[in-house]
Amino acid sequence: MVGVTFSFIFFQTNAIKTSKYNVFTFLPLNLFEQFQRIANAYFLFLLVLQVIPQISSLSWFTTVVPLVLVLSVTAAKDATDDIVSTFSDHFHNLFFFPVLRLRSEKWMNVQVGDIIKLENNQFVTADIMLLSSSEPLNLVYIETAELDGLVCFCPSVKGTVYFVLQGEVRCEPPNNRLDRFTGTLTYAGQKYPLDNEKILLRGCTLRNTEWCFGLVLFGEERKKTKLKHRNCGKTTFKRTSIDRLMNVLVLCIFVFLGFMCTVLAVGNSIWENKEGSNFTVFLPRQDGNSAAFSAFLTFWSYVIILNTVVPISLYVSVEIIRLGNSFYIDWDRKMYYARNDTPAEARTTTLNEELGQIKYVFSDKTGTLTQNIMTFNKCSINGKCYGDVCDYTGQRLEITEHTERVDFSFNPLADPRFIFHDHALVEAVKLENPEVHAFFRLLALCHTVMAEEKKEGELYYQAQSPDEGALVTAARNFGFVFRSRTPDSVSIVEMGQQRSYELLAILDFNNVRKRMSVIVRNPEGKLSLYCKGADTIIYERLHQSCSKLMDVTTEHLNEFAGEGLRTLVLAYKDLEEEYFNQWKQRHHEASTELDDREGKLDELYEEIEKDLLLLGATAIEDKLQDGVPQTIEQLSKADIKVWVLTGDKQEALQTEVDLISGCSFHKLIFSFLWSRHARTAMKPDTADTGLLPERTLVKGVKVIADEVANGEYGLVINGHSLAYALEPSIELEFLRTACMCKSVMCCRVTPLQKAQVVELVKKYKQVVTLAIGDGANDVSMIKAAHIGVGISGQEGMQAVLSSDFSFAQFRFLQRLLLVHGRWSYLRMCKFLRYFFYKNFTFTFVHFWYGFFCGFSAQTVYDELFITLYNLMYTALPVLGMSLFDQDVNAEWSFQHPQLYIPGQLNLYFNKKAFFKCALHSCYSSMVLFFIPYAAMQDTVRDDGKDVADYQSFALLTQTCLLHVVSVCLQLGMEMSYWTAVNTFFVLGSLAMYFAVTFTMYSNGLFLMLPSAFPFMGTARNSLNQPNIWLTILLTSILCILPVVTYRFLLIQISTLPPPPRRARIRRTSSRRSGYAFSHAQGYGELVTSGRFLRRPAVRSSGFANVGRTTTGFSPMGRSAGYSPTGRPQNVKAPDVEVTSLQMFRTIKDPAL
Repeated sequence: MVGVTFSFIFFQTNAIKTSKYNVFTFLPLNLFEQFQRIANAYFLFLLVLQVIPQISSLSWFTTVVPLVLVLSVTAAKDATDDIVSTFSDHFHNLFFFPVLRLRSEKWMNVQVGDIIKLENNQFVTADIMLLSSSEPLNLVYIETAELDGLVCFCPSVKGTVYFVLQGEVRCEPPNNRLDRFTGTLTYAGQKYPLDNEKILLRGCTLRNTEWCFGLVLFGEERKKTKLKHRNCGKTTFKRTSIDRLMNVLVLCIFVFLGFMCTVLAVGNSIWENKEGSNFTVFLPRQDGNSAAFSAFLTFWSYVIILNTVVPISLYVSVEIIRLGNSFYIDWDRKMYYARNDTPAEARTTTLNEELGQIKYVFSDKTGTLTQNIMTFNKCSINGKCYGDVCDYTGQRLEITEHTERVDFSFNPLADPRFIFHDHALVEAVKLENPEVHAFFRLLALCHTVMAEEKKEGELYYQAQSPDEGALVTAARNFGFVFRSRTPDSVSIVEMGQQRSYELLAILDFNNVRKRMSVIVRNPEGKLSLYCKGADTIIYERLHQSCSKLMDVTTEHLNEFAGEGLRTLVLAYKDLEEEYFNQWKQRHHEASTELDDREGKLDELYEEIEKDLLLLGATAIEDKLQDGVPQTIEQLSKADIKVWVLTGDKQEALQTEVDLISGCSFHKLIFSFLWSRHARTAMKPDTADTGLLPERTLVKGVKVIADEVANGEYGLVINGHSLAYALEPSIELEFLRTACMCKSVMCCRVTPLQKAQVVELVKKYKQVVTLAIGDGANDVSMIKAAHIGVGISGQEGMQAVLSSDFSFAQFRFLQRLLLVHGRWSYLRMCKFLRYFFYKNFTFTFVHFWYGFFCGFSAQTVYDELFITLYNLMYTALPVLGMSLFDQDVNAEWSFQHPQLYIPGQLNLYFNKKAFFKCALHSCYSSMVLFFIPYAAMQDTVRDDGKDVADYQSFALLTQTCLLHVVSVCLQLGMEMSYWTAVNTFFVLGSLAMYFAVTFTMYSNGLFLMLPSAFPFMGTARNSLNQPNIWLTILLTSILCILPVVTYRFLLIQISTLPPPPRRARIRRTSSRRSGYAFSHAQGYGELVTSGRFLRRPAVRSSGFANVGRTTTGFSPMGRSAGYSPTGRPQNVKAPDVEVTSLQMFRTIKDPAL
């Protein structure tokens, strides 16, 4: 019996619940949410008014039918979304996991105190305390991609086998700190400490471990990862700029509606006093009501009649349009990534048009811009550069897929997927060049990689960073094969001979040291220190005899930097036994100190890591995803600024600098310590405003105008400097400087800083922002931006689950923005302009008619026409335009990315466009009313009978209205791309109008319901007259004449010459390459502690009988790539235009 007592009083279940409704709460909650919209609440108010007989001038169904339809469509959409969420919840909640006594239990039923069993590759179901595992010393190997965006299989957690089954666990309450845990296990009066090493967080995945047992500590609602994400990024309801503008416009419409009703009510009062008294003899006022009271009733009657000026059907139409455009994204095969079977997905249907207005893109680097694959590309050994292929004249050749590859058949343990083209390096290895052997021996020994050999000769490397994996793989192929390790030894195969080195010490990596070293004793008893690290760090510790070699190696490093490669410098020294014993004793004493332990260890490391002998340097390529340079170049042409916000160290920023070079920048401010004088250096004629006081920032300055620098610049800043730059007193100056740059690189930033940068731009720039990332550390940035995009790649699904749109490759972003985004924005703007035009025109005719009907609130149209106007006659044509219209096709959108700029400036629909639309509607309504009114006044039929009656005039007016707004006139002029569907909708709506009109105005319906169908025979008697059709034609021509004239003059006047093409200058970079060593601190201590031990690897005493093997790496390009997941990486994406990157000089401004 398990007896585990917790100090908590109440524990949440482990069930996931993301749905909003259930069967009983759906209807009341959904209606409550829908009536929070002003338009829906307004029409409910109208329905109440129509119940009052003294006010209502329209039948109740004219309001009920549209209102019920809108509510039903919206409720159906909300129900569909919630059902999908419910199924997703059930899918996860119904996972089965064995609990103690090996009883399978659903995920949702796992409770605090349960002891559960996890097996290899299973998802950790809750925050659990590890008890035991199948591995030696109870270790487990976990993948933390869902937590921190990193794909690495690390021996991160150590469990303790407790043979007792009764005890008490006391621990800290749930919090968002993922790096610490405090608790105790009490048993038999003794307390056992619990720390973060014994905790598995929900979101991790068990890797390379057959099984483990754990005690559930926190359930779904109280797990650390959920609390972490609550703090680093609050989920808010995102609204588009058009939505925010619509709220303002709707309020303006309400004010205008009140104004029109007031004018008509005042007119009614005047008419009653002057003209109405003449009719009181035979039409007396009820109960002696005065003219003022009549005006009051008239006001509310006109509120009902003119209700169409408030767009109730606008919201449901907008939702349908957004849903349709979202389906286009989901169905786009050109955004489908076949390698991972991952399509693009629009995870929200409310932000499509916002994709056409993006000005700033904030991107993560690793896994978003890059493939997270490092490839061994070149190296420099003892002053000689390897990796290039030259012809017989010594000219360097371009390496292609057809270039001859190095044959590694001499090495049975070589990775068959490793690709290298320079045969000279292999020949140097075979000739037993001592410097070359020492070079690869260092790579095989100085690392924290772990090897797994499940079968004889089948090696699988598990590296904490892809850099180390690529280097160890390179050493393996050149004959120095890392085979296995123990806490005190490293076994390698050197050119076919098994050798075991005694591992005496690991001088671990940290962000300050920027290097790591190992001290080993070879089988002959010789002591050596091997070191690798950043070039500037290693150079400071070299022996003075290496000065000439250092100069040559520096030239090679500069060459590598020009090609965008990440570099490491390798060095070594031999140690004396006596000195090392003394140093080791002092190292032991320092490692046990309680005060300033790290400082004392650093002093010892500095002491022994000096007078090193230079071996050479490595050059690693951090491979970009396919199409990244082309995508960023396209976005730059569309005036979209790309800022890279990454948690990588500043030394690992070579990829970003390479991207800057690819975007044709000829100047670069490389300022890790940001200077407030940078803006003055970029634009000397700009006045230096200095540091503005905080009150000025908050109250005085609301929006920063765009400034243009004298030249093209990029800004690189690290997290430490960024923390000062984001201070309230100087954040505005920092933002002004950054916005003058073409691109900004923020390195070594925290997730919170990523969100702060996004919020800063949103606060002071009236622009739309987009954040794109692939890891959980990008969630806060994704939530902070107007649009969040998740990359469903190798780094988990947290970013995708928090995003608005998702796809598998960064290159799809240009299609999402330049094609789908621009089309969605264009369609939505056209829809809004046309929708307001048709509704305002429809409503203003009532306003003009009021002056001719004694302000009696009589309608100018038939009630059935009023009911069906927005629902049947004009709904499908405008939806067809809003779903299928294209000004240019996708290819032209890519060829001319400048077409995207009007969306950024919000030119297609704004307040100015809205008022232009209102004025146009006012003109059209006057034509639609006064032309038919004048044409029918004192007019007779061809048989001499009178046709100037109210019903004939109503029919003529509504027919003219429908022709103007629907058939080949206003709508046809708005539409740029006619399809069969559009044509069917337009002509079908017109046919539907005549069919319904002749049916409703027939004798049969009048005889059945005389009060509901009073227009008996009106259509038959009026539409057979030639003068009626002539009036329709004249009205239509006069309505569109100003539009045709305006567009003609606009085309003739605003023809501009094409912009000049910017000259491209090819330059080489003189900046030293980035430090290619990106793993975290602490793994040296883990290696030497013995806590990583796995089962003994299969050993081989011989070398010749071992077959050629494979590893978990996936080479591509010119060298072997290291992929932590072992997925194939050498499939080239189709339809990606390959262009050469340009390198540009990097300068340092003395003022910075």
